[in-house]
Formats: sequence, C-alpha cells, structure tokens
Amino acid sequence: MRIWIDLANSPHVPFFRVLIKEFELRGHQVETTARDFAETVALAQAADLHPAVIGSHGGRALFGKAGNLFARAYALVRWARGREFDLSVSHNSYSQILASRALRLQTVTLMDYEHQPANHLAFRLASRIIVPQNFPVESLSHYGAASAKVKRYKGTKEDVYLAGFNPDPNFAQQLEELGITKEDVLVVARPPATEALYHRFENELFTELLERIFLTPGVKVVVLPRYCDQRATFEHWAGGKLILPARPLDGANLIARSDLVVSAGGTMNREAAALGVPAASLYAGKWAAVDEQLLLEGRLIRIRSRADFASLPLQKKSRASGREANNTRAEVVDLVLNN
Repeated sequence: MRIWIDLANSPHVPFFRVLIKEFELRGHQVETTARDFAETVALAQAADLHPAVIGSHGGRALFGKAGNLFARAYALVRWARGREFDLSVSHNSYSQILASRALRLQTVTLMDYEHQPANHLAFRLASRIIVPQNFPVESLSHYGAASAKVKRYKGTKEDVYLAGFNPDPNFAQQLEELGITKEDVLVVARPPATEALYHRFENELFTELLERIFLTPGVKVVVLPRYCDQRATFEHWAGGKLILPARPLDGANLIARSDLVVSAGGTMNREAAALGVPAASLYAGKWAAVDEQLLLEGRLIRIRSRADFASLPLQKKSRASGREANNTRAEVVDLVLNN
C-alpha cells in the first residue's frame, strides 16, 4: 500500500518513526506530512523522516483553532490529491481526517486520551479507531465511535517505540556539554500544554515546583518548553541549575538518563514509566485511564497540591525496571494494516 502519515504534534514523531520502519519492512510505501507546531518538524527532520511541512498551529483561541483546522485540511487535500494513497494514518490529526474524508480515503486514527473534546470529530469520521485496551467503552460511544470500527492494543503508545530501548552511551557527552555530570541528580521537566484544546485552565504548580527543586542540593533541571512564550518565561532562570537546551534532545535517551521526570502533560510521564524512571504528573485536568493504570502500578506520582511536593524522590534513582511490552509494536502495526 501507499500510506500517508501526518505528524500533528511532537510526540507523534517517535511513535510513527518506528511504525514507518515496520510498514516499510512489510513492503509498503510511506509519505509524511507535518504541522509546524512545537518541535514536530525539527524532531521529524532529526529522525530522517523529511516530511512535507503543511500548516501550523491555530493558537489558543477556539475560533483560531477551528479556522486553522479547516484551512490545513484544505491544504492537505491539495497536497494529497493525485498521490494515490491507499491509507492515511495519524494520532488524531483532525485536519488529516477531514482531508481524507474529502478524498474518500480510508483513514486510521489512534488515540489514548478519552477526555479530548475533538474526539467527536475524529471518531465519527475515521474508518478505523485504535485505542489502548483500557480506553473506556463509554467514552468511545460518547464520541460517536461505532463499535465495529474500534480496535484495541495492550499497553500504551509509548510502549510501541520504547519497548526494548537501549540507551546511547554517547548521549552522556551531550549532557556534559550542557553542564550535567553523572553525579548530578537530573530532573527533566515539561510545562503544561496551555494551547491545547483539552487544557483550558491555569496550572501554577509547575513553576512553584521548579522553585522547590532549586532548593535541593545537587539537582539540575532540564526544562523542555512547548512554545516560544514558555521558553521566554524560563529564560531568565537559565544557567546554573536550570538548563534550556538550544536544540531538541533525543527524548528517550534524556529520560533514560534522568532521575525524575516531572510533567504537566502525559507523554513524557508515560515514556518514563515505560523505561522504569520515576515520574510525577502535575496535570490538573481529567486523567486518562492509561495514566490511572500507571498510578496503580506505582510508576506515576500524582501532584495535586504543594503538600505533595514532599513525595518527590529528588535523589539518584535506583536501577530502572521498564515495563514488559515487547509485543505492543507488532500488535499496533497489525491493527493499522489489517481491516
């Protein structure tokens, strides 16, 4: 088949990078597009995916998001028409799903967050929907997903690309260039996704937690901003304990080297859980079922208030023990390719 993959956000890059390799090993041809948003394009280029860059982000306002969605869908239709694709695949790329519908193209969407309002669009228009095993049944029906279209896989999307991960021994040199030594307690921190449709609230705990971490001797923090304005917010703190990398770092190697991951989102925490690295979530919205499961497994700490800061393990981690999910990748590939 000729397969079209759209990368709409940074976490989609490592996920689809490994799937593309599997698709090509099975004899399929793949072309990619990417939205110019966050670090999506830079990460895709670093992964040698070389996508066609089409469209950008619509901003925080709902009106801007809606207009951008349709404008990008139109641009994707113009790009894809005549390329004779057999299948389009994304992790809830709403513009690609709209474009595929206009082109009468079979489309597969994957999703792992049951509280995303735009699931109403994606689940109704996609030809096939692939979700983790513990994605709530009631959420699927609420968003209009016909049961015949839904397929499930064990584990998380992060297990797809991190199962069997082997750290790069040369990555330590990149950290040394940033001023991080093996003796430092390394915390990786990710601010909230304040421009996302599912994140329509303020979250002040993140900055307060950083200030608390700074009081701990021997700790250095790598902050990974999502947007330019977030980078500007933390730039005056940079130097010494807080490090703002000038270019994207390999996420899996960074997390594997870290002693604690603190995120107000979901992907990095699940990546840490997959690699057996302590993780804490400051996400103030409705938690996904996959994250609730990690909480039950003891792989994730929930930070709800300042009182919870004391539960953070600000010390060198013990030997990492990753999740056993070696079959997840093959399972997802089969679900994407087989009707």
